[in-house]
Amino acid sequence: MIGASFFAFSIQKAEESSCSERNVFDDSHYLFPAGQRKLSFDLNVLEGSVLEPTAPPFLVSGKTLGALTDFGQRREIERYNVQQGDTLTSIAEKFDISLETLLWANNLSSKSVLKVGQELTILPITGLIHVVREGDTLSEIVLIYEAELKDIVEFNLLGDEEKIYAGDFLMVPYGKKPKAVLKYTQVPLSQSYFICPVPSPCRITQGLHWYNAVDFGSGKCGEPVYAAAGGVVQRTGYTDLGGSYVRIQHPNGVVTYYGHLSKAIVSSQQTVYQGQIIGYVGYSGVTSPKGPAGCHLHFDVRFAENPFGKYSSGTQLGN
Repeated sequence: MIGASFFAFSIQKAEESSCSERNVFDDSHYLFPAGQRKLSFDLNVLEGSVLEPTAPPFLVSGKTLGALTDFGQRREIERYNVQQGDTLTSIAEKFDISLETLLWANNLSSKSVLKVGQELTILPITGLIHVVREGDTLSEIVLIYEAELKDIVEFNLLGDEEKIYAGDFLMVPYGKKPKAVLKYTQVPLSQSYFICPVPSPCRITQGLHWYNAVDFGSGKCGEPVYAAAGGVVQRTGYTDLGGSYVRIQHPNGVVTYYGHLSKAIVSSQQTVYQGQIIGYVGYSGVTSPKGPAGCHLHFDVRFAENPFGKYSSGTQLGN
């Protein structure tokens, strides 16, 4: 149950004082002028719309729930840049996964030609990724992929409660590709549903990439990160690739992910409001370049179009 609470922007201590005067978002954070915005939004999924169980796995990057288990040492999705002499078979063997796993995770076929420098998504184990929808159950997922429940629970460290959330990336060890393509239906959003999650000017440093994400950055570490829309904090945590992160579920079922934070200042199940500070820009996890020069925000949207995805790297929004 979402409890009522008062909306107040956090004023941080000395280490964040340089950002305090920019902690209040203004009109420039919206993609459209005030005259084109609706001040109230329809927060319901369109009648008859259903979030299907999976999104194509080649869209996935950043995080699985998997951690160190009896399955092996690797526990997260990795990125790999194709080297001279690599083949699809040799790469699959290098990472000890099946060829089919490599192909499906990267939307490739056995006839695909690799290019040196091409980035591939490497799953931690033979199998598939499942993007959890609202209402999904593990028993349904097992049937879809002809998998073993105990393997999913163990690899993803779900524990006795076996609790999963919409937007989770579940690794399905040794799962089989479904015979029928599982549809992924987007939730429609009003043009002004999201605000830019970083202070203006809102600068895109990398255009649309896995998973339905864009990167924002000003070259400064420690700037505030805002909730792009109101909702409930679904998860916070840390992964080797995505670093410190916050994930928010919004009233219409859409989930947003904020990665590479230097610090998160909200907690799981906390209600947040649009524009509320949820953390600070950092370079945790894997960034390019490494260190402070790589400070940026990885912002992805699950179950809806990312409105910032149509802009290319270098685009500056707002004033």
